[in-house]
Amino acid sequence: MSWSPRCSASSPRSGTAVAHGSVVDPASRNYGCWLRWGSDFQNPAMARQDPMCWQAWQDNPNAMWNWNGLYRNGSGGNFQAVVPDGQLCSGGRTEGGRYNSLDTVGAWKTTDIGANFTVKLYDQASHGADYFQVYVTRQGFDPTTQPLTWSDLRLVARTGKYAPSQNYEIPVSTSGLSGRHVVYTIWQASHMDQTYFLCSDVNFR
Repeated sequence: MSWSPRCSASSPRSGTAVAHGSVVDPASRNYGCWLRWGSDFQNPAMARQDPMCWQAWQDNPNAMWNWNGLYRNGSGGNFQAVVPDGQLCSGGRTEGGRYNSLDTVGAWKTTDIGANFTVKLYDQASHGADYFQVYVTRQGFDPTTQPLTWSDLRLVARTGKYAPSQNYEIPVSTSGLSGRHVVYTIWQASHMDQTYFLCSDVNFR
C-alpha cells in the first residue's frame, strides 16, 4: 500500500528547513490542523469551526508549519522524566515551547477508528525506528476536560526495529473502547537518540 501526506514536509509552504515526521493517520494534532487549515489559516471561521486548531494557530503558527518537528533529543528512554504529566502532547514543551498549544485541553477534532486500526507515520528524512510504542487512553478518560497524564495511557502496541523508509505502518488491536480517546505514539528514531511524542485524537466507533 502506498500513501503519503497531502504535501511533503520539504515543500516551501511547510516552512520547515529540516524534515522529520509525524503520525499522519490518525492525524496528530498539529498535522491535522495543518492539513485542514494550512492553506487558509487566517480564516476567522476557524475559531467557530475548529476552535482547538484556532487557539493553536494563534499561539504559534510554527507548530503547524513544523508539524514534523515535535521531538526531543537525549531522552535516554526515560520518557516520564523528561515529559511531565499535562505536557505529553507537546513533548514536555520541547523546541522552546513551540508546541505548547497542543497540550490545551478541549474538543480537538477526531478521526473515527475501529477496535483494530493502523497507525501510519510519514518520515520525510527516512530516520528509521528503533521501535514504536502506541498507547490509547483508558476508558473513562475525557480529553475534553482532563489534561493527559501517563497514568491515563494503556500500551496497545510495541514494535521492533523499522528500516529507514518514508512510510511506516503499525497495526493496533484493542477491545472494549468506545467514544473519544487519545492515541499516543512514541517513535524512537534510529539515527540518534531522538524521540517523537505524538497525540492523535480519535473516536472509537
